[in-house]
Amino acid sequence: MDKTMKCDVLVIGGGIAACFAAIKASEAGASVIMADKGYVGRSGQSPYADSFLVFDPNTQDMEAAMEEINRHSEYLNNRFWTRTVLEHSAARYQDLLSWGCQFTGQPDTSPGASLSGVQFDKAVGPYGDTLRKQCRKSGVQIVDQVMIVEFLKQGGRIAGAVGLPNDSTDLVTFIAKTVISCVGACGYKPNGYPALMQLTGDGEAMAYRAGAAILGKEFVDAHYSKEGMPDPVSQRDAGAPPPVVPGQKGGPGPGGGDGGPKTRKNCDGEIISERPEGVSGYMFTYLQSEFAVHEGKGPIWNRGAKSFGGAALGMSLRKADGLWVADHECRSTIPGLFAAGDAQGTMQNGAAYSTGGGSICGGAVTGTIAAETAAKEAASMEMPEVSAEELQRARNFVLGPIQRTGGFGPRWVMELLRNYMMPYFVYFIKKADRLEATLTLIEFMKEHIAPMIYATDAHELRLAHEAKNMILSAEIRLRSGLFRTESRGNHYREDYPFRDDENWLCWTKVTDDHGTMKLEKVPVPEAWKPAGSYREKYPFPFPGEEVR
Repeated sequence: MDKTMKCDVLVIGGGIAACFAAIKASEAGASVIMADKGYVGRSGQSPYADSFLVFDPNTQDMEAAMEEINRHSEYLNNRFWTRTVLEHSAARYQDLLSWGCQFTGQPDTSPGASLSGVQFDKAVGPYGDTLRKQCRKSGVQIVDQVMIVEFLKQGGRIAGAVGLPNDSTDLVTFIAKTVISCVGACGYKPNGYPALMQLTGDGEAMAYRAGAAILGKEFVDAHYSKEGMPDPVSQRDAGAPPPVVPGQKGGPGPGGGDGGPKTRKNCDGEIISERPEGVSGYMFTYLQSEFAVHEGKGPIWNRGAKSFGGAALGMSLRKADGLWVADHECRSTIPGLFAAGDAQGTMQNGAAYSTGGGSICGGAVTGTIAAETAAKEAASMEMPEVSAEELQRARNFVLGPIQRTGGFGPRWVMELLRNYMMPYFVYFIKKADRLEATLTLIEFMKEHIAPMIYATDAHELRLAHEAKNMILSAEIRLRSGLFRTESRGNHYREDYPFRDDENWLCWTKVTDDHGTMKLEKVPVPEAWKPAGSYREKYPFPFPGEEVR
C-alpha cells in the first residue's frame, strides 16, 4: 500500500553531505526526513573516503593556499566555494569529533603546512555509522532502501518527491517544504574500484526534468583499479580495515595537488614522463597513463602493480558534476530545491583535483550551508498542497516501466551504454568525430530504447530508472566534451590540445530548452583570470600541444 510522509526538509542521500544536511537542519528546528536508496552511512562514495581536509585561517596562509589551488585547478575553480570550504573546514572537523568520529592523528595546521587531510581511523569502524547515529540522535527520521525517482512540483516549486522501495512497488510520497539533493555524482556501474553501484545520476536527472540547470560534465574522474585490489566492501563487512583510497597518501592512485607518484612506467618498464613541480598529480596521472595506452604501450605499472583505467566510468572530477549552483546558499535554479556534496556543481576543484581530503570536506561544508538555508526557508512556509494531477503524473512516471508488457531489459541497456562510453578514446582522450559518433548512438538510446525499457519486478523497476538516468548523463557528458573546444585539466581534446584562455575561462551550463539540450558558457569573473605567459600559467604541456 502506498504511503505519504511529510516534513519541513527532505534530504535525499546517505553520504557525508546528506548526514551533515540532515543533522544541521534538524538542529535548526526543522522536521527532517532522510531518504536513501542504500543504507544511510554506507552509501555512495563516502565510505571509500579516508581523509578530511582541515585548514586553519588563523595559522595558515589563506592567500597562498588559494594561489596553489587556483594553479592546480588550471584557474577554473569557483574561488568562492574553494575559499568557503577552506574557511569552514576546521569547524566541520570539530563537528565530526564532537559526534564521535575518530582519526589516526592530528591535522597539521601550522604555518607553511601543505593542504592535506587528517585520516579517519577506520580500524574502529566505518565513520558513516557514527554519522548515522548522530542523525538519529538529532531527531532525523531515516528511510533506508527507497530510491527517490521523481520530484513533485507545485506552483513552479519543488514540493517533495516520489520514492520506490527496493523490494516493493508500493510507492512512498514525500511532501516537503524544501528538498536537499545529496545523491552524489554519477557513474555507469563500472566493474572497478571505487564501486559506484548506487551513483547513477538520479538527482540531476530528476532536476533536469523539473527544469533545473546542470553543470557540464567535461572534466572526467580518473580513478582506476589495480590488479589484485581487494573489494573494500567485503573487507569492511569482515571487520578488516579497507584499502587506502586512490588519491590519498600511501594509496595506489594519483594524489591531489603534489601528491602521488612523480613518474609512470609503461609495460616495457620505460618511464612515461616526469611530473613537473606545481602540477596536479591527479591530472598528470590521468593524461600520461591514458596516452601510454593510446600509443600501444600499456598496461601501466604503478608501484609494482598493473593498473586499469575506467574504474570511475561516468563520474566527473569531484564537484564538477551535478546541479548548477544558483547562489552562495546552495540553491539550485529551481525554487525549493537545494544541493550539497558531489550532487552540487560548485567547481570547488576547477579542472583538476587539488587537495587531499577536500572532496569529503566540501560535502560537509555545503551540506551545512544547504541545511541552514533550507531550514530557515521552510520555517517561513506552510506545508505545500500537491495537486492530485501532479501526484498521478509522478506515479505514472515511476510505475511506467513495470506496466509495459515488453521492450528492452534494463540490464542489457546498461551494458550497451557502458560499451559505448567506456573506450578510453571516447571517455578520456576525446576528438570531435569520436564524440559525435558516440553521441549518435546515445541519442538513439534516448529516443528509441529508453522509452521502451520494461521491468518485471520492483528491482528491475529501479534498474529501469537508473538506466534512463545514466543515458541522460551520458548525453550531457558527450555534449559537454564537444562544446569545450580546448584542453584543460582532466578534459583533453586530441583535436584541441591546448588551453584557450580567451574563449574558455568559463564553465558550462546545461538546460532543457523545450526538449532540446542547451549548453552555454558562463565566464569566470574577470578578477579571477590569471596573468603571465602561457607556460608560466601552464607548466605541463598536453600531448601534441605546440608551445604557445
